[in-house]
Formats: sequence, structure tokens, C-alpha cells
Amino acid sequence: MELYEAIGQEALIGILSHIFFIAITFYALQAFMLEKLFKKNKVFQVQLIYILLSVAIGSSVSNFFLQISNWSGQLPYLF
Repeated sequence: MELYEAIGQEALIGILSHIFFIAITFYALQAFMLEKLFKKNKVFQVQLIYILLSVAIGSSVSNFFLQISNWSGQLPYLF
């Protein structure tokens, strides 16, 4: 059962990490005025770009931190 618990914990950490970094990225993207790049009255498209950019950047950053954490845990096997 310990193997299943470890897999479940790793999945939960991954999901929470992705959600956390996507939310932070969405918040950070609000500082940019992407509306200026789009035509007027295209509110839905601008919101969609914010969401897609947040998911793309946030999941990339989350994967980076999860991989660094995983690799750090594997370093003792080097010695």
C-alpha cells in the first residue's frame, strides 16, 4: 500500500503545483495590457488568451519546479 500512497501523494502535489503556478501566472499577466494588441470589442478573445497563456506558462514553471524537486531527491543515489 505504501507505493500507492506515494503515487497518490505525488499526483496531489503535481495537481496543486500546477493550479498554484497557473493562478500566479494569471495574476501576473494582468499587469500586461494585452487588450491593446486586439481589436476593439473582442473581450472573449482577450480573456481566452489570458487563460491559455496562464496555463502554458504556469504548467511549464510548475513542471520545472517539480523536476528540480524530483532530481534533488535522486542526488543521494549519486554517492
